[in-house]
Formats: sequence, structure tokens, C-alpha cells
Amino acid sequence: MSTSELFLVAMIIIFTVPYLVWRLGRTDYWAPLVVVQIVGGILLGPGVLGAAFPGYYATIFTPQVVGALNGIAWWAVMLFVWVAGIELDLRAAWRHRAETATTASLALVTPLAFGAAAGMVLLQAPGWIGPKGNYWQVLLGIGMSCAVTALPILVLFLQKLGVLRQPLGQRILRYASLDDIAIWGVLALILLDWERVGRQAAFLIGFAVAAILVRRLLRAIPPRDRWYVGLIWLAICCYAADWSGLHFMVGAFLAGAVLDAELFETETMDLFRDHILLAIMPVFFLSTGLRTTWTMGGMAVFGAAALLLAASVAGKLAGVGIAGRLLGWRKGEALFVGLLLQTKALIMIIFVNILLDKQIITSTAFTALLLMAVMSTMLSIPAATPVLARLRREALAREPARV
Repeated sequence: MSTSELFLVAMIIIFTVPYLVWRLGRTDYWAPLVVVQIVGGILLGPGVLGAAFPGYYATIFTPQVVGALNGIAWWAVMLFVWVAGIELDLRAAWRHRAETATTASLALVTPLAFGAAAGMVLLQAPGWIGPKGNYWQVLLGIGMSCAVTALPILVLFLQKLGVLRQPLGQRILRYASLDDIAIWGVLALILLDWERVGRQAAFLIGFAVAAILVRRLLRAIPPRDRWYVGLIWLAICCYAADWSGLHFMVGAFLAGAVLDAELFETETMDLFRDHILLAIMPVFFLSTGLRTTWTMGGMAVFGAAALLLAASVAGKLAGVGIAGRLLGWRKGEALFVGLLLQTKALIMIIFVNILLDKQIITSTAFTALLLMAVMSTMLSIPAATPVLARLRREALAREPARV
């Protein structure tokens, strides 16, 4: 078959297999389609199906096909991170800055510390630090992976639970938004290249000046043109960030974070994000799965993933629990918030993809972190649903007393 035919066969597999599993298996409660697509990418990769049927893998996923898929995956994830940056509501976080800062900092620092402690255990053995990685970079990367919350998937989960527009849901979004900024700040620190620090400084200065001009330009042009100009701005920022030694994903996030969400229609933004998830992000999930490896042995990788999951869950619940006590939350709220903030898929997967791209971590470490992200995301809805039901029952029980 020609390269174009093989590419289309790969696209058929990418879109068909996860959809059938999700729809026929009715997994939406514990594994929404996006999670099934991530798991599908792992299973379709060289470590599982490729190992079982090497002929299939070598025939379909040729270097030319993988290169084409990677190009689509790069652009898909740039768009997705750009939209996530635009949707950050920093004004709401500022209005409630004391509560938001307290909760967000504890929800980030505590699991980061727990994750770093787990990383110290893992790094006693070889096979986790990449050829261009230092001990502190890998340790900080593992810790941050345990602390990440995926804001876009959190929105989907809050919608599913029916609390997105309620005060509790908006609070959770504020905490996740503040942590989202910290994630990219830590990533920039990890990627700081002292040999190219001049370029990175030039990028940041140039970006700050250009951001002011672009914001003025977008306000001056018709709403319809803002999307097209925004995409040009995205591509330029991604190129400049990559040229400076930072990753193009850092540029994508910054390109969105400096833009005001009010410049773009909310309904159009929601549709745009949904279409990205529907039409091109599945290619990124498969591309991610193609990078998994089990060279250390399946049990070792699963054991590492389990250790990291325990550190992530314990650290997040502990941090939010402390915040709840300090702020006087009602019983059960901290548990619910902590469980929802376990949602890691997408943003964390993007985060560890960057670490792998920069050869800071190995493919084995990448696989363990990827498995942890999937398991952490899958436990969020099943664990949070009964807690929310209890909170609602208690609220109803208190209502007559008020009357």
C-alpha cells in the first residue's frame, strides 16, 4: 500500500477502536471517551499490540506514517493548550484571592512534595533519567506530574456532575486555574537552558511587547477576524518559544494566556474546543501511545505507576484537606474538591511528552507517568459521585431548618 493508504488505515484505527470500546462498553461513567482514546493509544502502541503483532505494527506505522501523524498531533495539542490558556479566568481568582491562593498552593505543593518523595525512591534505580536530564529536573518533573490538574477535562467532569455553574464548581475551577499557571512556570524552569539563556530572555522580552500589540489589534478588528489572527499569533509564539530552547507548548500556553476570553464568543470557544477534541486530538493520543515502552518489564512500570498514583492521591487529598480546615469548609467538601482535582489526563500527558521530547526522562518513566495519569483520571468521577450525593443530601436536610 502507498503511504497515503497506510495513513488512512491508521486514521480509521485511531477513530474506530476507541469509539467502539466507549460506546459498546458503556464506559462513560468511569472512563469518558477522551480517557478511552488515551488508553487506546497505549494499547495500539509498540509496547502492547505492536509487541503481540509486530508485523501489523511495522506495516501500518511506518516512519512516514508516524511522521504525518506527529505533525497533526503537534498542531492539535498546540490548539488545545492555546484554548486552555484563553479560558483561564484570572479575574475571578483575583476577586477571591485569599481563599484561592490558600487552596491552590496547598493543592499543588503537597502532592508535589509527595510525588518528589516517590521519585526519590524510583531514582535509586537506573532507567528513569533521560540522556539530557539532571536528577533535579526529573525529580521536579515527577513531583509536578503528581500535582497537575487537567483544567479542560475538569470542566467536562464538572459538567457531567451538574455543578459546573454552581458556586462549588466555580471554586474548583479557580483552584485549578491558578495551578495551571504554576504548571507551565515549573516547566519553563525545568527547560531553562543556560547555554541558550540569552535566546530565552529575548523571547520573553519580545513576547511581552508583542502581546501588548496583539491585544490592541484583536480589539480593533472584527470578531470574525480575531480567530484567524489568533491562529497566526499562536504559530508565531510556538515557533519563537521552540527557537529559544523552550518547548513550543510553552509558547502555545503563553499565546492564549495573554488574550482575554471576552474577545472570543463563549459558544464559539466551546464549539472550537469540542471540535479539537473530536477531530484531531485522538491523533495526539495515538501519537502518545506510540511512545510508550516496557523495556524495564511490565510489572516494574506498573509498580512505579501505582507508587506515583498513591503519592498523587494522598498528596492532593492532604493538601486540600488542610485548606478546608484552615478555611472552615463544611464536612465532605475538601474530599470532593480533592477527588475532582485528581483529573490529570491531557495536561499532564502534554507535560510529560515535553519532558520526553527534551530527553529529560526516559520512555520507561514516560510510560509509568502516563499510566498514573490515566488511573488518576479514571478514579475521579466514580469516587467523587457518592461524595457529591452526600453533600446534596446534607444541604437538603439543612434547608427546612433555615425556613
